[in-house]
Amino acid sequence: MAFYFHGLPIGWVAIMLALLASMGGFIFGYDTGQISDILLMDDFLLRFATCSTPGDVSTCSFSTVREGLIVSLLSIGTLVGALLGAPIADFLGRRYAMSVECVVFTIGVIIQITSNYVWQQFAVGRLVSGLGVGALSAAVPMYQAETAPSQIRGTLTATYQLFITFGILVAYCISIGTRNMSGSASWRIVVGIGILWALILGIGILFMPESPRWLAAHDRMEDAQFSLARSRGIPKEEAKSHYIITREVEEIKASVEYEKQIRGGWIDCFKPQNKTLYRTLLGMSLQSLQQLTGANYFFYYGATVFKAVGLSDSFVTQIILGTVNFVCTFGGMYVLERFGRRRPLIIGGIWQSAWLFVFAAAGTAVDPTTHPGVGKLMIVSACMFIWGYAMTWAPGVWILIGETFPTRTRAKQGSLSTAANWIWNFLLAFFTPFISSAISYRYGFVFAACNLLGAVVVYFFLYESSNLSLESVNMMYTDPNCKPWTSREWAPPGYSSRQDLIDQTRAAEAHKPLASSTLEEGKIEELSEPSSNGS
Repeated sequence: MAFYFHGLPIGWVAIMLALLASMGGFIFGYDTGQISDILLMDDFLLRFATCSTPGDVSTCSFSTVREGLIVSLLSIGTLVGALLGAPIADFLGRRYAMSVECVVFTIGVIIQITSNYVWQQFAVGRLVSGLGVGALSAAVPMYQAETAPSQIRGTLTATYQLFITFGILVAYCISIGTRNMSGSASWRIVVGIGILWALILGIGILFMPESPRWLAAHDRMEDAQFSLARSRGIPKEEAKSHYIITREVEEIKASVEYEKQIRGGWIDCFKPQNKTLYRTLLGMSLQSLQQLTGANYFFYYGATVFKAVGLSDSFVTQIILGTVNFVCTFGGMYVLERFGRRRPLIIGGIWQSAWLFVFAAAGTAVDPTTHPGVGKLMIVSACMFIWGYAMTWAPGVWILIGETFPTRTRAKQGSLSTAANWIWNFLLAFFTPFISSAISYRYGFVFAACNLLGAVVVYFFLYESSNLSLESVNMMYTDPNCKPWTSREWAPPGYSSRQDLIDQTRAAEAHKPLASSTLEEGKIEELSEPSSNGS
Protein backbone atom coordinates (compact mmCIF):
# COMPACT_ATOMS: atom_id res chain seq x y z
CA MET A 1 0.00 0.00 0.00
CA ALA A 2 1.11 3.58 -0.58
CA PHE A 3 0.06 7.17 -0.13
CA TYR A 4 1.37 10.19 -2.00
CA PHE A 5 3.41 13.06 -0.62
CA HIS A 6 4.41 15.95 -2.91
CA GLY A 7 3.18 13.77 -5.77
CA LEU A 8 5.56 10.92 -4.93
CA PRO A 9 4.61 7.45 -3.65
CA ILE A 10 5.47 6.60 -0.04
CA GLY A 11 4.88 3.08 1.24
CA TRP A 12 3.31 2.38 4.62
CA VAL A 13 6.23 0.00 5.12
CA ALA A 14 8.51 3.06 5.26
CA ILE A 15 6.44 4.41 8.14
CA MET A 16 6.43 1.05 9.90
CA LEU A 17 10.17 0.46 9.60
CA ALA A 18 10.90 3.93 10.96
CA LEU A 19 8.61 3.38 13.94
CA LEU A 20 9.89 -0.11 14.63
CA ALA A 21 13.56 0.81 14.32
CA SER A 22 12.89 3.75 16.61
CA MET A 23 12.30 1.26 19.42
CA GLY A 24 16.09 1.50 19.67
CA GLY A 25 15.56 5.11 20.73
CA PHE A 26 12.76 4.04 23.08
CA ILE A 27 15.16 1.62 24.81
CA PHE A 28 17.73 4.42 25.12
CA GLY A 29 15.14 6.81 26.58
CA TYR A 30 13.68 4.23 28.93
CA ASP A 31 17.10 3.37 30.32
CA THR A 32 17.89 7.08 30.68
CA GLY A 33 14.63 7.99 32.42
CA GLN A 34 14.40 5.13 34.90
CA ILE A 35 17.58 5.80 36.86
CA SER A 36 16.53 9.27 38.01
CA ASP A 37 13.58 7.87 39.97
CA ILE A 38 15.18 4.56 40.99
CA LEU A 39 17.90 6.43 42.91
CA LEU A 40 15.20 7.78 45.24
CA MET A 41 13.30 4.51 45.85
CA ASP A 42 13.42 3.25 49.44
CA ASP A 43 14.36 -0.38 48.73
CA PHE A 44 17.06 0.65 46.25
CA LEU A 45 18.55 3.00 48.85
CA LEU A 46 18.46 0.33 51.58
CA ARG A 47 20.22 -2.21 49.34
CA PHE A 48 22.82 -0.12 47.55
CA ALA A 49 23.34 3.16 49.43
CA THR A 50 25.32 3.82 52.63
CA CYS A 51 23.06 3.82 55.71
CA SER A 52 24.27 5.19 59.04
CA THR A 53 21.45 3.23 60.72
CA PRO A 54 20.85 -0.12 58.96
CA GLY A 55 17.20 -0.53 57.98
CA ASP A 56 16.35 3.18 58.38
CA VAL A 57 15.94 4.61 54.89
CA SER A 58 16.01 8.20 56.19
CA THR A 59 19.70 7.67 57.07
CA CYS A 60 20.62 6.23 53.64
CA SER A 61 22.32 8.19 50.91
CA PHE A 62 24.63 7.64 47.98
CA SER A 63 28.12 9.05 48.01
CA THR A 64 28.87 11.36 45.10
CA VAL A 65 31.21 8.79 43.54
CA ARG A 66 28.80 5.86 43.90
CA GLU A 67 25.85 7.81 42.51
CA GLY A 68 27.95 9.07 39.61
CA LEU A 69 29.18 5.56 38.74
CA ILE A 70 25.71 3.96 38.89
CA VAL A 71 24.34 6.62 36.55
CA SER A 72 27.31 7.03 34.23
CA LEU A 73 28.55 3.47 33.61
CA LEU A 74 25.68 3.12 31.13
CA SER A 75 27.39 5.86 29.13
CA ILE A 76 30.74 4.06 29.10
CA GLY A 77 29.01 1.02 27.66
CA THR A 78 27.19 3.11 25.07
CA LEU A 79 30.47 4.75 24.04
CA VAL A 80 32.07 1.36 23.30
CA GLY A 81 28.84 0.13 21.70
CA ALA A 82 28.63 3.17 19.43
CA LEU A 83 32.15 2.50 18.11
CA LEU A 84 31.32 -1.18 17.54
CA GLY A 85 27.98 -0.34 15.96
CA ALA A 86 29.41 0.58 12.57
CA PRO A 87 31.47 -2.57 11.84
CA ILE A 88 28.67 -4.77 13.21
CA ALA A 89 26.07 -3.05 11.00
CA ASP A 90 28.38 -3.24 7.96
CA PHE A 91 29.14 -6.93 8.52
CA LEU A 92 25.74 -8.33 9.54
CA GLY A 93 23.48 -5.84 7.81
CA ARG A 94 21.43 -3.17 9.56
CA ARG A 95 18.55 -5.44 10.65
CA TYR A 96 20.50 -8.41 12.01
CA ALA A 97 22.85 -6.03 13.81
CA MET A 98 19.91 -4.50 15.66
CA SER A 99 18.65 -7.95 16.69
CA VAL A 100 22.06 -8.93 18.10
CA GLU A 101 22.31 -5.63 19.96
CA CYS A 102 18.92 -6.24 21.57
CA VAL A 103 20.26 -9.55 22.94
CA VAL A 104 23.23 -7.72 24.49
CA PHE A 105 20.90 -5.18 26.08
CA THR A 106 18.74 -7.96 27.53
CA ILE A 107 21.78 -9.62 29.14
CA GLY A 108 22.58 -6.33 30.85
CA VAL A 109 19.03 -6.02 32.19
CA ILE A 110 19.20 -9.55 33.62
CA ILE A 111 22.45 -8.68 35.42
CA GLN A 112 20.75 -5.63 36.95
CA ILE A 113 17.56 -7.30 38.18
CA THR A 114 19.50 -10.18 39.76
CA SER A 115 21.51 -7.75 41.91
CA ASN A 116 20.77 -8.05 45.62
CA TYR A 117 23.09 -5.97 47.78
CA VAL A 118 26.15 -5.39 45.60
CA TRP A 119 25.83 -2.02 43.85
CA GLN A 120 28.79 -2.86 41.63
CA GLN A 121 26.77 -5.67 40.00
CA PHE A 122 23.93 -3.28 39.22
CA ALA A 123 26.41 -0.78 37.75
CA VAL A 124 28.06 -3.48 35.61
CA GLY A 125 24.62 -4.49 34.35
CA ARG A 126 24.08 -0.91 33.20
CA LEU A 127 27.49 -1.05 31.52
CA VAL A 128 26.50 -4.18 29.55
CA SER A 129 23.10 -2.75 28.64
CA GLY A 130 24.94 0.34 27.46
CA LEU A 131 26.86 -1.73 24.91
CA GLY A 132 23.57 -2.63 23.24
CA VAL A 133 22.09 0.86 23.54
CA GLY A 134 25.20 2.48 22.08
CA ALA A 135 25.38 0.13 19.11
CA LEU A 136 21.67 0.73 18.45
CA SER A 137 22.21 4.49 18.59
CA ALA A 138 24.66 4.12 15.67
CA ALA A 139 22.65 1.59 13.66
CA VAL A 140 19.09 2.96 13.91
CA PRO A 141 19.52 6.50 12.47
CA MET A 142 21.74 5.06 9.73
CA TYR A 143 19.13 2.41 8.82
CA GLN A 144 16.32 4.95 8.82
CA ALA A 145 18.21 7.47 6.68
CA GLU A 146 19.26 4.81 4.15
CA THR A 147 15.80 3.25 3.84
CA ALA A 148 13.35 6.14 4.16
CA PRO A 149 12.21 8.02 1.01
CA SER A 150 14.02 11.37 0.81
CA GLN A 151 10.75 13.38 0.85
CA ILE A 152 10.03 12.29 4.44
CA ARG A 153 13.51 11.21 5.53
CA GLY A 154 13.79 14.00 8.09
CA THR A 155 10.46 13.19 9.70
CA LEU A 156 11.07 9.45 9.81
CA THR A 157 14.60 9.80 11.17
CA ALA A 158 13.25 12.19 13.80
CA THR A 159 11.05 9.38 15.12
CA TYR A 160 14.23 8.04 16.75
CA GLN A 161 14.35 11.11 18.99
CA LEU A 162 10.58 11.02 19.43
CA PHE A 163 10.84 7.49 20.80
CA ILE A 164 13.71 8.51 23.09
CA THR A 165 11.37 11.07 24.67
CA PHE A 166 8.54 8.52 24.76
CA GLY A 167 10.82 6.03 26.50
CA ILE A 168 11.79 8.64 29.10
CA LEU A 169 8.12 9.44 29.76
CA VAL A 170 7.11 5.78 30.03
CA ALA A 171 9.96 5.16 32.49
CA TYR A 172 8.72 8.06 34.64
CA CYS A 173 5.14 6.78 34.58
CA ILE A 174 6.09 3.19 35.46
CA SER A 175 8.37 4.44 38.23
CA ILE A 176 5.64 6.52 39.83
CA GLY A 177 3.38 3.48 39.70
CA THR A 178 5.85 1.12 41.40
CA ARG A 179 7.61 3.43 43.85
CA ASN A 180 5.30 2.54 46.76
CA MET A 181 5.55 -1.22 46.25
CA SER A 182 7.16 -3.08 49.09
CA GLY A 183 10.52 -4.73 48.59
CA SER A 184 12.65 -4.87 45.47
CA ALA A 185 9.64 -5.02 43.12
CA SER A 186 9.59 -1.22 43.23
CA TRP A 187 12.74 -1.00 41.10
CA ARG A 188 13.12 -4.51 39.63
CA ILE A 189 9.84 -4.18 37.68
CA VAL A 190 10.97 -0.86 36.22
CA VAL A 191 14.30 -2.30 35.06
CA GLY A 192 12.97 -5.71 33.98
CA ILE A 193 10.26 -4.33 31.68
CA GLY A 194 13.12 -3.16 29.46
CA ILE A 195 13.38 -6.74 28.15
CA LEU A 196 9.95 -6.35 26.53
CA TRP A 197 11.10 -3.37 24.46
CA ALA A 198 14.17 -5.29 23.28
CA LEU A 199 12.02 -8.23 22.18
CA ILE A 200 9.73 -5.96 20.14
CA LEU A 201 12.66 -4.44 18.26
CA GLY A 202 14.87 -7.52 17.97
CA ILE A 203 12.14 -9.70 16.47
CA GLY A 204 10.03 -7.10 14.65
CA ILE A 205 12.90 -5.56 12.66
CA LEU A 206 13.50 -8.91 10.92
CA PHE A 207 10.19 -8.45 9.08
CA MET A 208 11.24 -5.08 7.63
CA PRO A 209 13.24 -4.51 4.39
CA GLU A 210 17.02 -4.28 4.60
CA SER A 211 18.77 -1.01 3.77
CA PRO A 212 18.92 -0.75 -0.06
CA ARG A 213 22.29 0.99 0.16
CA TRP A 214 23.75 -1.80 2.26
CA LEU A 215 22.36 -4.38 -0.19
CA ALA A 216 23.81 -2.50 -3.15
CA ALA A 217 27.19 -2.27 -1.43
CA HIS A 218 27.13 -6.08 -1.13
CA ASP A 219 26.29 -6.58 -4.85
CA ARG A 220 22.63 -7.43 -4.23
CA MET A 221 21.14 -4.89 -6.62
CA GLU A 222 17.93 -6.83 -7.26
CA ASP A 223 17.25 -7.07 -3.54
CA ALA A 224 18.03 -3.37 -3.21
CA GLN A 225 15.47 -2.68 -5.93
CA PHE A 226 12.79 -4.67 -4.12
CA SER A 227 13.69 -2.99 -0.82
CA LEU A 228 13.20 0.44 -2.40
CA ALA A 229 9.91 -0.72 -3.91
CA ARG A 230 8.62 -1.83 -0.50
CA SER A 231 9.52 1.50 1.10
CA ARG A 232 7.79 3.29 -1.80
CA GLY A 233 4.72 1.03 -1.70
CA ILE A 234 5.35 -0.19 -5.27
CA PRO A 235 4.34 -3.77 -6.15
CA LYS A 236 7.28 -6.14 -6.60
CA GLU A 237 6.39 -6.85 -10.22
CA GLU A 238 6.62 -3.13 -11.06
CA ALA A 239 9.90 -2.53 -9.25
CA LYS A 240 12.14 -2.96 -12.31
CA SER A 241 10.15 -0.60 -14.52
CA HIS A 242 8.81 2.06 -12.17
CA TYR A 243 10.22 5.54 -12.86
CA ILE A 244 11.01 6.42 -9.24
CA ILE A 245 12.60 3.06 -8.40
CA THR A 246 14.82 2.91 -11.51
CA ARG A 247 16.02 6.47 -10.91
CA GLU A 248 16.89 5.84 -7.27
CA VAL A 249 18.55 2.50 -8.07
CA GLU A 250 20.75 4.17 -10.67
CA GLU A 251 21.74 6.87 -8.18
CA ILE A 252 22.62 4.30 -5.54
CA LYS A 253 24.41 2.03 -8.01
CA ALA A 254 26.57 4.86 -9.35
CA SER A 255 27.39 6.01 -5.84
CA VAL A 256 28.27 2.51 -4.60
CA GLU A 257 30.42 1.70 -7.64
CA TYR A 258 32.36 4.92 -7.19
CA GLU A 259 32.84 4.33 -3.48
CA LYS A 260 34.01 0.75 -4.01
CA GLN A 261 36.93 2.14 -5.98
CA ILE A 262 37.87 4.34 -3.03
CA ARG A 263 36.59 2.19 -0.16
CA GLY A 264 36.98 4.00 3.14
CA GLY A 265 38.32 2.80 6.47
CA TRP A 266 38.57 4.48 9.85
CA ILE A 267 41.58 6.53 8.74
CA ASP A 268 39.60 7.86 5.79
CA CYS A 269 37.18 9.55 8.20
CA PHE A 270 40.01 11.93 9.08
CA LYS A 271 41.22 12.75 5.56
CA PRO A 272 40.47 16.29 4.30
CA GLN A 273 39.56 15.23 0.75
CA ASN A 274 35.90 15.84 -0.18
CA LYS A 275 35.43 17.50 3.22
CA THR A 276 35.42 14.10 4.91
CA LEU A 277 37.40 15.33 7.94
CA TYR A 278 35.24 18.47 8.01
CA ARG A 279 32.08 16.38 8.22
CA THR A 280 33.54 13.99 10.81
CA LEU A 281 34.42 16.89 13.09
CA LEU A 282 31.07 18.56 12.38
CA GLY A 283 29.13 15.41 13.32
CA MET A 284 31.16 14.91 16.49
CA SER A 285 30.73 18.58 17.41
CA LEU A 286 26.97 18.54 16.92
CA GLN A 287 26.57 15.38 19.00
CA SER A 288 28.79 16.82 21.74
CA LEU A 289 26.86 20.08 21.75
CA GLN A 290 23.56 18.20 21.94
CA GLN A 291 24.73 16.74 25.25
CA LEU A 292 26.03 20.13 26.38
CA THR A 293 22.60 21.71 25.93
CA GLY A 294 21.96 20.46 29.47
CA ALA A 295 18.93 18.29 28.73
CA ASN A 296 20.33 15.23 30.49
CA TYR A 297 21.00 17.34 33.58
CA PHE A 298 17.22 17.25 34.02
CA PHE A 299 16.65 13.69 32.75
CA TYR A 300 19.35 12.03 34.88
CA TYR A 301 19.10 14.13 38.03
CA GLY A 302 15.77 15.92 37.62
CA ALA A 303 14.07 14.20 40.53
CA THR A 304 16.98 15.09 42.80
CA VAL A 305 17.14 18.67 41.47
CA PHE A 306 13.46 19.38 42.00
CA LYS A 307 13.45 17.71 45.39
CA ALA A 308 16.18 20.19 46.35
CA VAL A 309 14.02 23.05 45.03
CA GLY A 310 11.53 22.16 47.74
CA LEU A 311 8.86 20.24 45.85
CA SER A 312 6.89 17.75 47.90
CA ASP A 313 6.71 15.28 45.00
CA SER A 314 9.58 15.59 42.52
CA PHE A 315 8.38 12.45 40.70
CA VAL A 316 5.38 14.40 39.40
CA THR A 317 7.61 17.19 38.11
CA GLN A 318 9.64 14.58 36.22
CA ILE A 319 6.46 13.38 34.51
CA ILE A 320 5.58 16.97 33.57
CA LEU A 321 9.03 17.47 32.02
CA GLY A 322 8.81 14.10 30.28
CA THR A 323 5.40 14.95 28.85
CA VAL A 324 6.59 18.32 27.54
CA ASN A 325 9.61 16.60 26.02
CA PHE A 326 7.51 13.93 24.29
CA VAL A 327 4.67 16.13 23.01
CA CYS A 328 6.95 18.87 21.69
CA THR A 329 9.02 16.36 19.70
CA PHE A 330 5.99 15.95 17.42
CA GLY A 331 6.31 19.66 16.68
CA GLY A 332 10.00 19.16 16.06
CA MET A 333 9.28 16.60 13.33
CA TYR A 334 7.16 19.21 11.52
CA VAL A 335 9.55 22.11 12.12
CA LEU A 336 12.60 20.26 10.77
CA GLU A 337 10.73 19.07 7.69
CA ARG A 338 9.12 22.47 7.00
CA PHE A 339 11.97 24.86 7.83
CA GLY A 340 15.01 22.68 7.16
CA ARG A 341 17.84 21.90 9.54
CA ARG A 342 19.86 25.10 10.01
CA ARG A 343 17.22 27.65 11.07
CA PRO A 344 15.57 25.51 13.77
CA LEU A 345 18.94 24.62 15.32
CA ILE A 346 20.10 28.25 15.40
CA ILE A 347 16.84 29.55 16.86
CA GLY A 348 16.63 26.58 19.23
CA GLY A 349 20.12 27.21 20.58
CA ILE A 350 19.27 30.84 21.37
CA TRP A 351 15.89 29.94 22.93
CA GLN A 352 17.36 27.22 25.13
CA SER A 353 20.17 29.49 26.26
CA ALA A 354 17.73 32.21 27.32
CA TRP A 355 15.65 29.91 29.54
CA LEU A 356 18.71 28.30 31.11
CA PHE A 357 19.92 31.78 32.05
CA VAL A 358 16.56 32.35 33.74
CA PHE A 359 16.76 28.97 35.52
CA ALA A 360 20.30 29.56 36.79
CA ALA A 361 19.76 33.21 37.72
CA ALA A 362 16.59 32.44 39.70
CA GLY A 363 18.20 29.58 41.61
CA THR A 364 21.34 31.61 42.31
CA ALA A 365 19.64 34.86 43.37
CA VAL A 366 17.58 33.39 46.23
CA ASP A 367 17.05 30.08 47.97
CA PRO A 368 14.21 28.31 46.10
CA THR A 369 13.40 26.16 49.15
CA THR A 370 12.32 29.28 51.08
CA HIS A 371 10.79 31.12 48.10
CA PRO A 372 8.12 28.90 46.48
CA GLY A 373 7.58 31.40 43.68
CA VAL A 374 11.21 31.10 42.61
CA GLY A 375 10.94 27.31 42.67
CA LYS A 376 7.92 27.50 40.35
CA LEU A 377 9.78 29.88 38.03
CA MET A 378 12.63 27.38 37.81
CA ILE A 379 10.20 24.60 36.88
CA VAL A 380 8.61 26.79 34.20
CA SER A 381 12.07 27.69 32.88
CA ALA A 382 13.02 24.01 32.71
CA CYS A 383 9.79 23.23 30.81
CA MET A 384 10.37 26.06 28.33
CA PHE A 385 13.95 24.87 27.81
CA ILE A 386 12.75 21.30 27.18
CA TRP A 387 10.11 22.67 24.80
CA GLY A 388 12.76 24.30 22.62
CA TYR A 389 15.15 21.35 22.90
CA ALA A 390 12.51 18.79 21.91
CA MET A 391 11.55 20.78 18.81
CA THR A 392 15.06 21.50 17.53
CA TRP A 393 18.29 20.06 18.89
CA ALA A 394 16.89 16.77 20.15
CA PRO A 395 15.61 15.38 16.81
CA GLY A 396 17.68 17.62 14.53
CA VAL A 397 21.11 16.25 15.41
CA TRP A 398 20.03 12.63 14.92
CA ILE A 399 18.60 13.51 11.50
CA LEU A 400 21.88 15.14 10.49
CA ILE A 401 23.96 12.17 11.59
CA GLY A 402 21.99 10.02 9.18
CA GLU A 403 22.28 12.29 6.16
CA THR A 404 25.54 14.28 6.37
CA PHE A 405 28.19 11.66 5.60
CA PRO A 406 29.14 9.91 2.30
CA THR A 407 28.13 6.26 1.95
CA ARG A 408 31.70 4.93 1.91
CA THR A 409 32.37 6.16 5.45
CA ARG A 410 28.83 6.87 6.72
CA ALA A 411 28.73 4.01 9.20
CA LYS A 412 32.12 4.84 10.68
CA GLN A 413 31.54 8.60 10.81
CA GLY A 414 28.13 7.97 12.37
CA SER A 415 29.78 5.82 15.02
CA LEU A 416 32.44 8.44 15.76
CA SER A 417 29.78 11.13 16.08
CA THR A 418 27.61 9.00 18.33
CA ALA A 419 30.68 8.09 20.40
CA ALA A 420 31.28 11.81 20.98
CA ASN A 421 27.71 12.05 22.25
CA TRP A 422 28.31 9.22 24.71
CA ILE A 423 31.64 10.60 25.92
CA TRP A 424 29.93 13.81 26.97
CA ASN A 425 26.98 11.82 28.27
CA PHE A 426 29.34 9.97 30.60
CA LEU A 427 31.25 13.08 31.66
CA LEU A 428 28.05 14.95 32.50
CA ALA A 429 26.43 11.97 34.23
CA PHE A 430 29.48 11.28 36.38
CA PHE A 431 30.64 14.79 37.21
CA THR A 432 27.25 16.52 37.60
CA PRO A 433 26.93 15.53 41.30
CA PHE A 434 30.39 17.01 41.97
CA ILE A 435 29.74 20.19 39.96
CA SER A 436 26.26 20.73 41.41
CA SER A 437 27.55 20.41 44.97
CA ALA A 438 30.24 22.98 44.18
CA ILE A 439 28.38 25.65 42.18
CA SER A 440 24.72 24.63 42.66
CA TYR A 441 22.33 26.20 40.11
CA ARG A 442 25.10 28.29 38.53
CA TYR A 443 25.69 25.10 36.54
CA GLY A 444 22.87 26.37 34.31
CA PHE A 445 25.03 29.28 33.13
CA VAL A 446 27.55 26.78 31.74
CA PHE A 447 24.85 25.03 29.71
CA ALA A 448 23.42 28.37 28.56
CA ALA A 449 26.80 29.35 27.10
CA CYS A 450 27.11 25.95 25.37
CA ASN A 451 23.72 26.47 23.70
CA LEU A 452 24.88 29.78 22.27
CA LEU A 453 28.06 28.08 21.03
CA GLY A 454 25.89 25.46 19.31
CA ALA A 455 23.95 28.15 17.42
CA VAL A 456 27.24 29.70 16.24
CA VAL A 457 28.65 26.34 15.07
CA VAL A 458 25.48 25.59 13.08
CA TYR A 459 25.53 28.99 11.36
CA PHE A 460 29.16 28.85 10.27
CA PHE A 461 29.66 25.14 9.54
CA LEU A 462 26.43 23.20 8.90
CA TYR A 463 25.05 22.82 5.35
CA GLU A 464 21.31 22.67 4.70
CA SER A 465 20.53 19.07 3.64
CA SER A 466 16.72 19.01 3.61
CA ASN A 467 14.92 17.76 0.46
CA LEU A 468 18.14 16.31 -1.01
CA SER A 469 19.00 12.68 -1.67
CA LEU A 470 21.99 11.37 0.29
CA GLU A 471 24.02 11.39 -2.92
CA SER A 472 23.13 15.06 -3.55
CA VAL A 473 24.09 15.98 0.01
CA ASN A 474 27.55 14.61 -0.71
CA MET A 475 27.76 16.70 -3.89
CA MET A 476 26.77 19.83 -1.97
CA TYR A 477 29.49 19.43 0.64
CA THR A 478 32.13 18.95 -2.06
CA ASP A 479 30.99 21.96 -4.14
CA PRO A 480 33.63 24.69 -3.56
CA ASN A 481 31.13 27.41 -4.47
CA CYS A 482 28.67 26.43 -1.77
CA LYS A 483 28.99 27.87 1.74
CA PRO A 484 26.98 26.84 4.82
CA TRP A 485 25.08 30.14 4.95
CA THR A 486 24.20 29.91 1.23
CA SER A 487 23.53 26.15 1.16
CA ARG A 488 19.77 26.56 1.51
CA GLU A 489 19.58 27.53 -2.17
CA TRP A 490 22.07 24.93 -3.47
CA ALA A 491 20.76 22.31 -5.91
CA PRO A 492 22.36 19.55 -8.03
CA PRO A 493 23.38 20.28 -11.65
CA GLY A 494 20.34 20.84 -13.85
CA TYR A 495 18.35 22.79 -11.25
CA SER A 496 18.43 26.52 -10.61
CA SER A 497 17.64 26.29 -6.88
CA ARG A 498 16.50 23.94 -4.13
CA GLN A 499 12.90 24.96 -4.72
CA ASP A 500 13.32 24.29 -8.43
CA LEU A 501 14.53 20.77 -7.59
CA ILE A 502 11.47 20.19 -5.39
CA ASP A 503 9.08 21.59 -8.01
CA GLN A 504 10.58 19.61 -10.90
CA THR A 505 10.56 16.39 -8.88
CA ARG A 506 6.88 16.88 -8.11
CA ALA A 507 6.06 17.81 -11.69
CA ALA A 508 7.93 14.83 -13.15
CA GLU A 509 6.01 12.37 -11.05
CA ALA A 510 2.73 14.24 -11.51
CA HIS A 511 2.94 13.47 -15.24
CA LYS A 512 2.93 9.77 -14.48
CA PRO A 513 -0.63 8.46 -14.95
CA LEU A 514 -0.85 6.81 -11.53
CA ALA A 515 0.44 9.78 -9.58
CA SER A 516 -1.55 12.23 -11.69
CA SER A 517 -4.83 10.54 -10.94
CA THR A 518 -3.96 10.43 -7.28
CA LEU A 519 -3.20 14.13 -7.18
CA GLU A 520 -6.42 15.01 -8.98
CA GLU A 521 -8.53 12.94 -6.66
CA GLY A 522 -6.60 14.15 -3.61
CA LYS A 523 -6.83 10.89 -1.75
CA ILE A 524 -4.66 7.94 -0.83
CA GLU A 525 -4.05 5.41 -3.57
CA GLU A 526 -4.06 1.80 -2.46
CA LEU A 527 -1.45 -0.39 -4.12
CA SER A 528 -1.12 -4.10 -3.68
CA GLU A 529 1.32 -5.13 -0.90
CA PRO A 530 4.58 -6.59 -2.24
CA SER A 531 5.57 -10.06 -1.13
CA SER A 532 7.75 -10.31 1.96
CA ASN A 533 10.60 -12.12 0.22
CA GLY A 534 11.43 -8.86 -1.52
CA SER A 535 13.34 -7.78 1.56
